[in-house]
Amino acid sequence: MKRYAVIGCGRFGSSVARTLNSLGNEVLAIDIDGEKIQYISKEVTHAVQADVTDENALVELGVEEFNMVIVGISSDYKASIMATIISKELGVSRVIAKACDLLHGKVLAKVGADKIIYPERDMGIRVAHNLVSSNILDFIELSPDYSILEITALDSWSNKTLKELRLPSKYGINVMAIRRGKDINVSPYADDIIFKGDILVVIGNTSDIKKIERGVD
Repeated sequence: MKRYAVIGCGRFGSSVARTLNSLGNEVLAIDIDGEKIQYISKEVTHAVQADVTDENALVELGVEEFNMVIVGISSDYKASIMATIISKELGVSRVIAKACDLLHGKVLAKVGADKIIYPERDMGIRVAHNLVSSNILDFIELSPDYSILEITALDSWSNKTLKELRLPSKYGINVMAIRRGKDINVSPYADDIIFKGDILVVIGNTSDIKKIERGVD
């Protein structure tokens, strides 16, 4: 069981905290707002009202002993930045921080955040890609260059093997998994056949994704 500290219990932070707790992890939720702490207290391991800009408060909570700290604050720049700085100075090995814009994200990266999350931007990207093509079920941008897609197999791919489809050379994508109903093949081979209705989890260069969105064969 891993231990997570979630700082900031707004919509984003509370959702992360609840999900981590439901997955069987120990979760400490921290927020300066007592009402938020009371609201989430029954859905996490521990919930504490504290000023996260106060280093002594985080020391008393033993934040440095957690596997990861998620800073879910974005509306209060100072609190977000201070919570990140203090967590890193206390020796937390991995700090994930939410940013509301690129400038905020740059500052968080400068002060030591190991990963920056832009929930609104990322969700907007995913929704846009879903709207563009009925084949794309989900879209996750890993970096400006690479993305992971969950796509419904094109009709022209039916009853062909991955080797015959030549997806890496034709579309610039590699198949990571194939879902067929309730069954998932997480190690597909070149001779595996794609059937109509199959859902493929693929990774590829973002610049090549437009081919999939247009359903170009």
